[in-house]
Amino acid sequence: MSESRVVHRAAYTDVDQVAALVGTAFAGLGVVAYMISDPERRAPVMSAWAAILVEDALKRGHIDLITDKSELLGAAVWFHREEPLPAPDDYDRRLAEAVGEHQERFQTVDELLEEHHPHAPHHHLLFLAVHPDHQNRGLGSALMDHHHAALNGLPAYLESASPESSRLYARHGYVERRPIVLPDGARFWPMWRP
Repeated sequence: MSESRVVHRAAYTDVDQVAALVGTAFAGLGVVAYMISDPERRAPVMSAWAAILVEDALKRGHIDLITDKSELLGAAVWFHREEPLPAPDDYDRRLAEAVGEHQERFQTVDELLEEHHPHAPHHHLLFLAVHPDHQNRGLGSALMDHHHAALNGLPAYLESASPESSRLYARHGYVERRPIVLPDGARFWPMWRP
């Protein structure tokens, strides 16, 4: 299979597919293990939660995709935070339905991330997800390069969930800030690209 690096915008019809990709790509992360203790439930619960945020990103930002024919290989979910953004519509109820018994831990993560989020205008890369079968092939870099080229000097921000991801982001100009430590010791590394 030849992997194209053509980046295109997502539509509302892509929400479920992007959310499923986030669940698959993120299921093995330490921060996700804190949020969802059962390894068998991580991908589906992450996907259900991600669907809320992916849909919201289409209202308050945008999503870039790389596909090969009809297969989604990678997605970058961006929020445009030129000013503070409200939570997604009816978020508490939707979160409870999506994550069930894990709601308290998701709320803890939400609160910690928001507490450390910068206030200056920026674009926020909430998810950079590449299917595990296609990682380390430049797709994540292609998605970031595409968006960075259009920022016109506006900074960007993200929370990295692994040292490997942090190295990728550093190659794209992101600088680590003080880590955000979850109650079990798992970490996010906030990163800012001036």
